[in-house]
Amino acid sequence: MSQPPRNPKIYHITHVANLPSIVNDGFIYSDALMIERGGPSASIGMNAIKAARLTRPVPCHGNYVGDYVPFNYCPRSVMLYLIYRANHPDLTYRGGQGPIVHLEADLRNVIDWARRQECLWALSPQNARAEYTTFHSQPNDFDKIMWEDVANPDFRQSDVRENKQAELLVHGRFPWALVERVGVRSIDILDQTHAAIRDAAHVPKLEIIPEWYF
Repeated sequence: MSQPPRNPKIYHITHVANLPSIVNDGFIYSDALMIERGGPSASIGMNAIKAARLTRPVPCHGNYVGDYVPFNYCPRSVMLYLIYRANHPDLTYRGGQGPIVHLEADLRNVIDWARRQECLWALSPQNARAEYTTFHSQPNDFDKIMWEDVANPDFRQSDVRENKQAELLVHGRFPWALVERVGVRSIDILDQTHAAIRDAAHVPKLEIIPEWYF
């Protein structure tokens, strides 16, 4: 295992069409809560995987992966690659990576907020759905993540690919106010994102960041 970077960030990807409701509600919701609310405006995940996460236990807290809002520790994630390729048989969304936005937050700020709010969180060194991954919930457990693999842009090797999918899970709902930056791929999505967030009480930094995409 390895030490985290000096200033680690976390990333949640979503379709730009989901931003108005996120901003209006002030939260990103877990899949379990989204189901109760009727689902997102635009779903980009794999239905079979989302269903499996609803029953995948998080033993350290006695609930399920689907009860949490998921984050990766890097942009340009394995999931984004699948969206970019748009040829996986279990992927129902075929709109490509263009409309996808990255919501970036500071890992240490999030853990500190969770401590103050008594909000459950957990980390998994691999994809949280995987049966072989483990779950941890202490700040000193972040050294269990293979940070070199998380940062590796070449994930053709299976072990690198699995480690790159490490997750931070935040229980229930994640405050929009903790999003520090929104990264997009194009000027068109920049304009749509600006329109969605410009009147919000909290307006994070908004940038075109093509290196976060394939």
